[in-house]
Amino acid sequence: MNVQYLDLAAVQSSGGLAWLGGLAPLVFIFAIFYFLLIMPQQRKQKKWQAMLESLKTGDKVTTSGGIHGTVVALKDGYVHLRVPPDNLRLEVSRASVVAVDAPEEAATK
Repeated sequence: MNVQYLDLAAVQSSGGLAWLGGLAPLVFIFAIFYFLLIMPQQRKQKKWQAMLESLKTGDKVTTSGGIHGTVVALKDGYVHLRVPPDNLRLEVSRASVVAVDAPEEAATK
């Protein structure tokens, strides 16, 4: 009979590296997700929070509902907007402000 014997050291060393070979693609995929999805979203969130903290009266803003208005007053969680053409005064959540519009004088220069 032809019996083949396996070297015990070769089996143990290859088994020890097998889990590392299976873990490497998962780490690589997580790194790709982090750099392409998570990190840009965190930067965007920080920029938006800084914009909300820097709101002041007189700023022209756009809300998530598409309302364009001028900030008249600021409260803790709310912003009072004056909306043309009838100078209607609205109270909206501060979190609903998505953008501060550039002043028209600076946009034309």
